Amino acid sequence: MSQLYVVGTGPGDKDWVAPKAIAAIKASSDLVAYGLYLELLGEVCEGKTHHDLPLGEEIGRARLALDLAASGKTTALISSGDIGIYAMATLVFELLDQQLQGKEDHPEWLDIEIEVVPGISAMQAAASRVGAMLGHDFCTISLSDLLTPWETIEKRLHSAGSGDFIVSFYNPRSQKRDWQINTARDILLQYRPATTPVVLGRQLTREDESITITTLDKLNVADVDMFTLVSVGNSESRHIINGSTQWVYTPRGYKKKL
Repeated sequence: MSQLYVVGTGPGDKDWVAPKAIAAIKASSDLVAYGLYLELLGEVCEGKTHHDLPLGEEIGRARLALDLAASGKTTALISSGDIGIYAMATLVFELLDQQLQGKEDHPEWLDIEIEVVPGISAMQAAASRVGAMLGHDFCTISLSDLLTPWETIEKRLHSAGSGDFIVSFYNPRSQKRDWQINTARDILLQYRPATTPVVLGRQLTREDESITITTLDKLNVADVDMFTLVSVGNSESRHIINGSTQWVYTPRGYKKKL
């Protein structure tokens, strides 16, 4: 049986890669990924055939991984974070779905054994850096309107606001798209206090990591880039300071029992 591993490798630091992910990469002869992800993994990728496709070639990566696996090569399709969250796993299954609908001509894909190996997502890494921000109900929203109409994103922002969810924003800004994060801020300000804590995690777990704790009213696109994860607390989230140490947590209601 042909084997394809669909592997999430966490936010960047090799110590945050799950043992199951390492085992899948070691078991593979061919690795398909954006090149930076392979560089971050280091020596575990040595001796493997690398297939490095640039950003923007996500469909090509998924197709290549399926083709390599179908040809008999044990293959790992690799992405940072959790590969099932705004990443490559969905494309693999979308292509398989297209094949089952007769819209692709790759029946050999259907004979591949596929195993998805999750990884730690950016929102989890950011939350861990500041304490327990995701302590209650939360959601994620991608602010990229390349694949999702802005009208849909805006509806989800209002829903997250009215539902008082902690919100982690993926794709908050790109070189050509810089207005969405401020618009998202203004929508959430309709539902929660201006003092709501916001965490900006840039290059999480990597050498140049930076963590900034601010408030919702001060959230601004000038402080955000494409390497930044933005998490906005809910109306109950707390920013606490103990000397030089700062934490953000969101209570679940245990206060009534303390």
